[in-house]
Amino acid sequence: MRMSDSMVRQTVVVGMGFMLAAASAHAQEAKSAEVVVAPLELKWGPAPPVFEKGASMAVVAGDPGKAAPFVVRLKLPAGYKINPHFHPTDENVTVISGTFAVAMGDKFSATGMKSLPAGGFAVLPAQMHHYAMAKTPAVVQVHAVGPFALTYVNPADDPSKRVAPAAAK
Repeated sequence: MRMSDSMVRQTVVVGMGFMLAAASAHAQEAKSAEVVVAPLELKWGPAPPVFEKGASMAVVAGDPGKAAPFVVRLKLPAGYKINPHFHPTDENVTVISGTFAVAMGDKFSATGMKSLPAGGFAVLPAQMHHYAMAKTPAVVQVHAVGPFALTYVNPADDPSKRVAPAAAK
């Protein structure tokens, strides 16, 4: 039995309606949950091994290990340096407290770094070589799209790749 043109159109419209409903339901599931957090509610712990010892990190929202937006905060002591590195995605940095300095380039040099006080902001585009230093104790907030990755320009600067010295006997 052959379907009339109007029946074909009606079948297509109904099918498209089902597809739209299914897509809408999927989009509702994928929607982010709200995050409202006071500073004292953050759970601080050691920063990942790709950072030198001394930094603490708190995940504010999202999961830095997933391909989705995330927000983290780093707490850094005065003088803490992050050697020249880059990321596969744009990095957005907001200074929450203290003074944080940034510069672009392949070699760390305190000369020419831009000091950012609390409220300062920097966008560091994907693949741009940059470095940073906490001039005073500082807290910075980083938001980006994961998964988070940090690649040092000089692989020897990566603390996660260093071999720990053998214990003395």
